Amino acid sequence: MTARRLVLLGAPGAGKGTQAERLVGKLGVPKISTGDALRQAVASGSELGLRVRGTMERGELVGDDIVIEVVRERLSRPDARGGFVLDGFPRTVKQAEALDRILAELGTALQRCVALGVEEDAVVERLLMRARIEGRSDDNAETIRHRIRVYRRDTAPLIDYYRVRSLLREVDGMGPVETVEQAIEEALAA
Repeated sequence: MTARRLVLLGAPGAGKGTQAERLVGKLGVPKISTGDALRQAVASGSELGLRVRGTMERGELVGDDIVIEVVRERLSRPDARGGFVLDGFPRTVKQAEALDRILAELGTALQRCVALGVEEDAVVERLLMRARIEGRSDDNAETIRHRIRVYRRDTAPLIDYYRVRSLLREVDGMGPVETVEQAIEEALAA
């Protein structure tokens, strides 16, 4: 694998988190998940958590300014200098443009965007199962379908954003975890 600064893109439940965990082990770079950071803030009862709790419970996206600052701070840490796997960011073109600016300020650039393609019904089932296993109150059928609509409206345009920049590699996310992992590795080397 050659790309070490990358974004994983895909609908909620596409397997981004699972694949990000596998990649960071192989690449030796940190996984940066805005969703994880925001959920931790809510669980801790921090000032940030109190500000974003209601938004997250409704299945809506947290405002760009907050998310961009979370990412800016995280990418500025020394362990991200050698690379990173972004999971759940960017979610909008505005965030992608902000990421480009942040990386330029840090003297680096994104190397690859891997988009995981999945079927909507499979995503709903995956997320309902995860909700039962992890006890996540933010994942119920209504909220999941809303999140998928939000993804199509706000995040799917990033596929073209990164395609135009020749950074996009599309991977079928419907296969077994190991098969998807292999396809991602091939996409990072291409």
